[in-house]
Amino acid sequence: MPLITILGPTASGKTKLAAHLASRLGDAEIISADSRQVYRGMDIGTGKDLADYNIGGKDIPFHLIDICEAGEKYNLFRFQQDFHAVYDDILSRHRQPILCGGTGLYIESVLKGYKMEAVPENPVLREQLKDCSLHELKKILEGYKTLHNVTDLDTTKRAIRAIEIQTYYREHGTLERDFPAIDSFIVGVSIDRELRRQRISERLRHRLEQEDMVGEVQRLLERIPAEDLLYYGLEYKYLTLYCLGQLSYDEMVRQLEIAIHQFAKRQMTWFRGMERRGFTIHWIDGTLPLEDQVQFVVEKAAKKALF
Repeated sequence: MPLITILGPTASGKTKLAAHLASRLGDAEIISADSRQVYRGMDIGTGKDLADYNIGGKDIPFHLIDICEAGEKYNLFRFQQDFHAVYDDILSRHRQPILCGGTGLYIESVLKGYKMEAVPENPVLREQLKDCSLHELKKILEGYKTLHNVTDLDTTKRAIRAIEIQTYYREHGTLERDFPAIDSFIVGVSIDRELRRQRISERLRHRLEQEDMVGEVQRLLERIPAEDLLYYGLEYKYLTLYCLGQLSYDEMVRQLEIAIHQFAKRQMTWFRGMERRGFTIHWIDGTLPLEDQVQFVVEKAAKKALF
């Protein structure tokens, strides 16, 4: 069965759409394409919202969520391996796979059929860079044609790893085609910029005030070094700094809110870039009722003779 992909920025409602579409189809399973929802115990900050996968009392099967421990360094290479194992299994059972997420790099990598090599650690390079400031590391990264990821500048540890990866790619080449490209019907959930900002702000405050996101980070800090938690960026970066007393509560909320807005903007920039790189994305108004969104996907897919 052809793959259906549902993508969109944070707070767009893409997970709810994917789950309701899966319920409508009856034989579908969702593969998550989110670089942080793979970690167990990191639930509120990553926005897993697992209740979204229960429609009318029936659980929708999902994959690649809670598959490794917090503190590990999951990466694109592992995602591609895991994705294809799950994707092949779903197809073998004659069920419909739905890829859903907001990590554009992950989505594009499996649709294009590329495999990133597992880049080994470079202890010599790490020793050379260990005393560099984050500013100095940023300058080094800017010397490369392409940065590994904009969030690589969150901490010195991430920046050093990014330089390590770029150095390896410069010496060995960046990509090798390994998996076949996957033809996918792609739906993008779009919401107006101001509404997106409003949703992000409301969701952040709900997670802080109603879901105890601070408590989640405090519990993680009991078993994970602060530097490792900072590595994950966004909520885990700013709440860790707050828990360490390096930011006041108000400063944490303000800086985190700005960072999430900027992250959502980068997500949309990536998706628009996918269109320039040849992908056809069928955009849908994320403010429509869910049933209307599902019907839109079903009708568009029917015209493509997907099912």
